[in-house]
Amino acid sequence: MNIVDAADKQQIALVHALLNSKFGEIYADIWKVGVNLSLRISDLLSLKYTDFNLHDRTLNLTESKTGKAKSIRLNQTAINIITKRKQDHPSDVWLFQVHCNRAKNKPISRISVSRVFKDAGDMLNLTINTHSMRKSRGMAMFNDGVAIEKIAHVLNHSNTTSTLRYLGITREEIMKTYDDYEL
Repeated sequence: MNIVDAADKQQIALVHALLNSKFGEIYADIWKVGVNLSLRISDLLSLKYTDFNLHDRTLNLTESKTGKAKSIRLNQTAINIITKRKQDHPSDVWLFQVHCNRAKNKPISRISVSRVFKDAGDMLNLTINTHSMRKSRGMAMFNDGVAIEKIAHVLNHSNTTSTLRYLGITREEIMKTYDDYEL
């Protein structure tokens, strides 16, 4: 598996703006919702409007990779995008539904999103792909001081060691904290 970058807040905004201007609103919306929900791309693209309870601000799903149930609190950014997409496409079933004749009434393909994200990353000199959304959220939480146990829970990892490895936090970085924080 290739190593991908976690985008910081400024890079997240740059990628979103580029996707919106060069590749289309659907790709920008996938990026923004993906960063905010930290789902794997397969779960993100399979979301239907019926999966959301906007009144309670929740999304309940079963992760395709792990089979684990997951409940997510929707933040205002995600709610705004979901609401706008439904208003713009009231007959759609899928949150990220394609409107071209070849794939009409189906969710956008993972291959299409992967290609566009790679192209956007190349344009911005970032190594990003569909996994960068999830990794970016985890890294933002880590950098803001959120406990690794909470991040592991958000990412549905079974242990914190997996989460540290996933985020690219090395043993050397952990050991360095002993030098950095003399009390």
